[in-house]
Order: sequence, then C-alpha cells, then structure tokens
Amino acid sequence: MAATALKRIGLVLGLPVILFAVWYVATDNSQSFYVPPLRTILSVFDDTWTGQRLRADVLPSALRLLAGYALATVLGVGLGVVIGSYRRVRAVAEPVLEFFRAIPPPVLVPVIMLFAGIGDGMKVIVIVSGCVWPILLNTVEGVRAVDGVLADTARSYRITGPARLRHLLLRSASPQIMAGMRQALSIAIILMVISEMFAASNGLGFTIVQFQRSFAIPEMWTGIILLGLLGFVLSALFRFAENRVLAWYHGLRSAQRKS
Repeated sequence: MAATALKRIGLVLGLPVILFAVWYVATDNSQSFYVPPLRTILSVFDDTWTGQRLRADVLPSALRLLAGYALATVLGVGLGVVIGSYRRVRAVAEPVLEFFRAIPPPVLVPVIMLFAGIGDGMKVIVIVSGCVWPILLNTVEGVRAVDGVLADTARSYRITGPARLRHLLLRSASPQIMAGMRQALSIAIILMVISEMFAASNGLGFTIVQFQRSFAIPEMWTGIILLGLLGFVLSALFRFAENRVLAWYHGLRSAQRKS
C-alpha cells in the first residue's frame, strides 16, 4: 500500500521536478534582465510573498475565483438540466448558446465594467462569463444521454420531481458535468488574473502586473510561480472531490473492464 502511494506521488511530482531542474540548470548563468536565474527568483520568494501580502492579494483572488466558479456551476448545471430535458427549449436556446459561447470572455471585460463597475462584482462576473459555458454544455449533453431504459423505469415507478432530478438526471449526467467543471476550473484561473489586470487595487494578477511595470522581474516571476502552484493545488483538490463524487462510476467502469 505504501509502495503504491509512493509510486503515485512520484508520477505526479516527477515531471514538475524535472522541469524545475532543467529551468535551474538552463538559467544558472543567465545574464538576461528578463530571464534571471531560477536561484535568484527563489531567493526573493519568501521576502516577496509574506503573510501580509498573501492575505492582501492571494486571498482576495482565491475568494473571487471560488465565488465565480461556484456561481457558474449553479447556473450551468441548473440551465443545462432544463435545456437538456426539453427538446423545444433546446431548439430555441441552442443558437443563442453557440453565439455567446463563441465570444471570448476577455473581450467582455470593458462591457462588464460599464455595468458592474470595477469592484469585486465585476471580477466575479468575468469569471462566470467564461466558466459557465463548459459546465452548461456538458450538462446539456449529459442529460440528453440519459439511458432510455432508466428513464422509462423511473417513469413506471412514478419517480418524478426532485427524486428524478437527483437520482436519475444528475447522477447519470454527473461524469460529463464533472468534465465540464474540470475545464471551467482552468478557465476560472485565467479569467481571475485577466479581471485583476483591469482597474484593480489588489489580487494576484494586479500584483504581477505591478511588478512588471516597476521592472521587479524576479518578483514578477515569483508571482507566476505562485499562480502555477495555486492552479496545481486547486486541480488536486478537484481531483480528490471528483474521485469521491464519481466513485460509483469508476467502480462500474472497473467492473466492466474486468468482465
């Protein structure tokens, strides 16, 4: 058991460690102002990201990201269930969804600023505007793909309302819903940074831009590394939650492979 856990940790951390080693060696003698040695970047990391700065910049960014991601999940799943369940609603909504999905969310930032101002609300709306689409579209496809036999069985046993929603639709569509949420998480991180580059006074994206504008290049690189670490941690937490939520699905697929 311990050997399996160590092997899994090695597989997860192996490539990042190799890439950091290559980066360290490749930049060890770098004289470039814009690409300083990795040892220089690491030497200023602790002084740059103090507890006070983490509370002032990283924590607000994380809260905005989580708020936007949670709101996008609720909207995406809710609307996706309705659109996927009714053919006429899907026929009416599909052209509109395809139109708005094709608009890059960063383009909407100036428009959103006109209506929502420059506060935290604007940043949350920007994150929602990009994250909702993969969740919504995957939910629609997941609901449409519900097994017909299961649907007929639920109808025969008069399983309707919230019970049908919970035990049939959401459960059957959950693998695709989680796939959409996984895509949306990476989009949320990108939009979090972009939204903080416009008329912001704090946040991880704002701080990285401030370092760049003041030519504090090693400090700027520490912000980029911290952003990558944040994405890694959120991805690991999501994978843990996904394994718990889809334990029944992975068990079913494993049983099918063995048979």
